[in-house]
Amino acid sequence: MRLATLRVREQTFAARLDGDSYTLFPEPDVGELLASGRDHRRTAIDGRWGRVAVEEANYAPLVPHPNKIICLGLNYASHIEEMGRDTPKYPTLFAKYDGSLIGARDAIVLPRVSDRVDWEAELGFVIGRPARHVTHERALEYVAGYTVVNDVTVRDYQRRTREFLAGKTFEATTPIGPELVTADEFGGREPDLEISCEVDGVVMQRSRTSDLLFGIADIVVYLSEIITLLPGDVVCTGTPGGVGDGRDPKVYLQKGQVLRTVVEGLGETLNTCVQEESRGFGGSPEKS
Repeated sequence: MRLATLRVREQTFAARLDGDSYTLFPEPDVGELLASGRDHRRTAIDGRWGRVAVEEANYAPLVPHPNKIICLGLNYASHIEEMGRDTPKYPTLFAKYDGSLIGARDAIVLPRVSDRVDWEAELGFVIGRPARHVTHERALEYVAGYTVVNDVTVRDYQRRTREFLAGKTFEATTPIGPELVTADEFGGREPDLEISCEVDGVVMQRSRTSDLLFGIADIVVYLSEIITLLPGDVVCTGTPGGVGDGRDPKVYLQKGQVLRTVVEGLGETLNTCVQEESRGFGGSPEKS
């Protein structure tokens, strides 16, 4: 089953893919739908909130305002090697804020304070019910489903301190979606999917999610030891090798380039890079 958050008539709605159209739910997004406990698997929905043809879908961030966005760094051996880091004994965690999230077809805003913006294709997953101190055997029961993420990173800000946050949460930089493919589609197993990233049609990253150092169940167990995971929480599992910052010479995103992130069976995000407008005091654009 596939769920999405769609922009419709200046509102957003959680939606379920039914054939060649989406059926809208009353909840404003997938996170709220999961938190509501509403059975999104019902075979029949009365459709009173409307339907949207697939070709007309305007995707909002899959979960626009999650309680938590938790990300893993250094979770593929190929990425650890290219960045010259030691293999971690425990998951390397950092966070994002929801202002960084954009929809699957929205523009990525390149910040005016940096020219070192990099790509990081990732498998994302969304929590379906509260999880605290869960066992490894039951960990996947708390995963609602999987999606596509690109953890677009401002490298110079990331490296200003030992903490990653500053480079990871710039506004309008993190595409997520277009859909949540529910975990039951994978038969209760961790998915083994090809993941790739292209810039203007050139493949920059290609790997498989089975190459994760810490798998999905490992991540859920570890996070639930620290804090209660809530429905709608977003977890980004890390990126494989092939990032621009790991190349010689280094390569970064430029205005007008198109970033395509694909996870096998989950879909793709397709985002054009635009330059952040310069603004003066009080938020008004500076005159050129």
